[in-house]
Amino acid sequence: QVQVVESGGGLVQAGGSLRLSCAASGGTFSNYAMGWFRQAPGKEREFVAAISYTPSSIYYADYADSVKGRFTISRDNAKKTVYLQMNSLKPEDTAVYYCAAKFTLVGGRAPFSANEYSYWGQGTQVTVSS
Repeated sequence: QVQVVESGGGLVQAGGSLRLSCAASGGTFSNYAMGWFRQAPGKEREFVAAISYTPSSIYYADYADSVKGRFTISRDNAKKTVYLQMNSLKPEDTAVYYCAAKFTLVGGRAPFSANEYSYWGQGTQVTVSS
């Protein structure tokens, strides 16, 4: 069983950048597909990005249309950490960002649905001012 803890949130002006980190402990990190989700006040939690389980050095990264071209997800299995590099931030990116993990031994793309992830962090606040 894996535990995940997010960090790196904060206040940034529109157009700025932040890098979120999600550190995992327990379990074999490379056996987990990892996702980032976010939830803004009064809105449902939504998919942001995901990166697949990595039986080799080949992995798949996927993004919500709203962040494609601005956000980059990556993972470092040796450090048991997944990152979300966020560039060109917009006020509408303001939300609590959550890291999630799904145990899998099946290759292919990580899921986009929050329901498929079993392990969640507490979240980190990202606020983008206009």
